[in-house]
Amino acid sequence: MKRFKLALKLLKRDGRSGELTLLVLALVIAVASSTTISLFADRLQRTLTLQAAEFLAGDLVVSSPAPIEPNWLEQAAALALVTSRTTEFGSVLLENEQMLLASIKAVSAAYPLRGFLKTLEGDAADEAIQQQGPPPGEAWVENRVLSALHLKLGDSVTVGEKPLRLKKVLSYEPDKRGDFYSFSPRVMISQADLLATGVVQPGSRVQYFYQFTGAEQQLAAFKQWLKPQLNPSQRLMDVHDDRPELGSALKRAERYLGLSSIVVVLIAGVAIAMAAGRYTERHFNAAALLRCLGCRQAEIVRLYVYQFLLLGLLASAAGCLLGWLGQLGLFYLLQSLLPTQLANPGWLAVCFGFITGMAILLGFALPPLLRLHRVPALRVLRRELEPLPTKAWLIYGLAMLLMTLLIGRYSNDWPMTASVLGSGMLTLLVLTLLIMGLLRWLRGWLPRLSVGWRLGMQGILRNRGASIGQILAFSITLAAMSLSFSVRSDLIEQWRRQLPEQAPNHFALNIIPEQLAAFERDLQQAGILSSRFYPIVRGRLVAINDEAVQVRVSKESRGEAATQRDLSLTWTEMLPEDNAITAGEGWPSKQAGWVSVEQKLAENLKIAVGDRLLFTIGSAQVSAKVANIRSLQWDTMKPNFYMIFSPGTLDGFPATYLTSFYLPDGQKNLLNQLVKTYPAVTVLEVDQILKQFKLILSQLTQAINIVLYLALLAGFLVLFAAVHATLDGRIHEGAVMRTLGAKRAWLRKIHLIEFGILGAISGILAAVLAQTILYVLYKWVMHIAFEPSLLIWALLPVIGAFSVGLAGYWGVRQVVRLSPMRVLRRL
Repeated sequence: MKRFKLALKLLKRDGRSGELTLLVLALVIAVASSTTISLFADRLQRTLTLQAAEFLAGDLVVSSPAPIEPNWLEQAAALALVTSRTTEFGSVLLENEQMLLASIKAVSAAYPLRGFLKTLEGDAADEAIQQQGPPPGEAWVENRVLSALHLKLGDSVTVGEKPLRLKKVLSYEPDKRGDFYSFSPRVMISQADLLATGVVQPGSRVQYFYQFTGAEQQLAAFKQWLKPQLNPSQRLMDVHDDRPELGSALKRAERYLGLSSIVVVLIAGVAIAMAAGRYTERHFNAAALLRCLGCRQAEIVRLYVYQFLLLGLLASAAGCLLGWLGQLGLFYLLQSLLPTQLANPGWLAVCFGFITGMAILLGFALPPLLRLHRVPALRVLRRELEPLPTKAWLIYGLAMLLMTLLIGRYSNDWPMTASVLGSGMLTLLVLTLLIMGLLRWLRGWLPRLSVGWRLGMQGILRNRGASIGQILAFSITLAAMSLSFSVRSDLIEQWRRQLPEQAPNHFALNIIPEQLAAFERDLQQAGILSSRFYPIVRGRLVAINDEAVQVRVSKESRGEAATQRDLSLTWTEMLPEDNAITAGEGWPSKQAGWVSVEQKLAENLKIAVGDRLLFTIGSAQVSAKVANIRSLQWDTMKPNFYMIFSPGTLDGFPATYLTSFYLPDGQKNLLNQLVKTYPAVTVLEVDQILKQFKLILSQLTQAINIVLYLALLAGFLVLFAAVHATLDGRIHEGAVMRTLGAKRAWLRKIHLIEFGILGAISGILAAVLAQTILYVLYKWVMHIAFEPSLLIWALLPVIGAFSVGLAGYWGVRQVVRLSPMRVLRRL
């Protein structure tokens, strides 16, 4: 206790004297920034996932070809989960001597748990939002059903053996699922009328969906309990896999938010290391005096460790509080863009900020503190005597390992964490060697420079070790800021390219070959630009290299979903322009018998180039050899396919055609004309999905901008910390030069030259570091096309020279203000 009380007294003394101001400020801002980003990213991610859950009509959905076990629903009720149920099947409707294959959906009273339905009661009526499905005795249908069967609202439609009154036109349902190419016109009825229809019989092809919603912990417990009990035909549905057009955007945003956390933590570590280094150097004399008074080396280190532990606890707690308030402020500023229902803050994110603060402080401050262990008592008499160096690299290594574990655990993205830190450390090692060579090269230019430039350059070359540390600190900071800005800009630009203002909002399916030319001509005459027309044959993948495909799938993979239903198979001579080949090549020959496989599906089913796939199409079987693996972008709202065949492979099978097109609101009446002219064609409207998707992307864009600003704010902190780390030596040098007649303006000029050169060098090296990390990150983690940025190479040296020069000029302004006599009396 005596040692602790002494440490407390020393801490209070240092606090009053201002010794701890920069260190505390660096730690508080670091913890506040990381906590704010952690809380903001965590809440935003869970909020957007919650909002995206509207596309499934629930937080958790179980899909099954048969009713699930009653004890599953009992377990859900025991966990206080709310449950709804839908049943989907196809049925032929016969009315007014017209026939239509429709998709019937029977819904329970609680449906939808997430999202809402939209209906119309007349052609010119406004859409009404419905929180529940149709009551018993009613049917809500899509407008295409009315036009195809020559019906109007108020008429009856018979589903199986049950006549139902047509009361509303169904214009939107949140969970219209499946790929976009297997939709039939929708008829929605009540679950209470399902039995009376007599359609669902043993052997009928029916799909049951059970939606669940509730608290996150209860949902997680139910999911964990349910997973082991699923059979191969049942699966849990998730927005990332079952709505890939949303899932890929959410995944990229989550990775950016995780990347921002990594950037802020790294910047904070640099700031703490610089501030702790200066604090330690200013306490060499105090440590030597304690040695003279009889303190052992271990006791001295223990005293300062006590101080830093207490300092870390107080500063980390204050940073966490500021971080909590900061994320509340961010959500308040973005309230007009975010959903009304927000996820609650997670305590794990707060704990992450607190633990990160302690890890940063101890990890980066401990190596300088250990130098106090080696301070000799003789330093009291010989002020120039420096302590012996310690094995600081080992402590820094342990600190980086701990931070890597913390970042990886919280961001839950180990590949990105390893890519950023691994490529960054390797590049830093190379940059250190480059800096040493560059400084040696600059020394040869000293005789050719003017006096001002020579003195500015000598300030860099005089203490090469400190200059290398400063340049690395500035480089890491500028690279981290550039990294955040570049990824943010590329993400937003990619979303804009993939989802332009006139992105396709309608899909036309089941176009028969005889009507293809006429349908295409009618679209052109109406001024509607469509995408390519793809031929479609329905088939199922059954074997890979003579091995049943079920052997290779798991219940949680996309492969399981793709093998439990018919796929839309197409063929084309040229692959779609937004498909990129990742393995293999285009069609190796003009002969038939080749197939291209989507990358994620190939990974899940362990399909490689050269494998032979067997498909069942009707009663026939088709074999094809894998020519290539390709990646595609699900969020373009354009037709995408798991399997694309070479021309001639599917000849002889009956096919229909598919296309997508954009139709403005003012031309919606054209749809009825198309349906009447081509009654066999199914037109799918995805306006609501598209609007919701654009809203989510807008929210992500605003959130990413805020996170970028926080990362930039933390970055500027490092610049001032690095400047203050050398402040004492500059004060002494300035006093000597003032004594010899140097004017204040001349000293300011020297400082500007010195820090401008440091900033320019740091900017060049930061460009190398940022571009290297971006290449690794884009190619192996985020799967974004990497293009070297000439703008980064041109701007970073200028930005570095300006920002570091400004920070240095501001940070050392007191050097020229202090009286030389006052400074020299301290020596």
